[in-house]
Amino acid sequence: MQRRERTRHLIELGGLVAKAGLVDLAHDDRAALYGAFLDLADQIKSAGGAGALLLWRRRGQRAFAADAEREA
Repeated sequence: MQRRERTRHLIELGGLVAKAGLVDLAHDDRAALYGAFLDLADQIKSAGGAGALLLWRRRGQRAFAADAEREA
């Protein structure tokens, strides 16, 4: 991945963190957010991780669709 593409990708991921309200909920505590992400990674690596990932993907897709509908 080239530098510009990587930068855009990281900015988009940061936008998702903000869009989910995590920045405000964690009071902009980066250590808390990082710890939460580590827990998510552990869940994905666990035996039920594939199911959790599928559930989160579906929930995210519904949220994106609802956002697009509200903007239309």
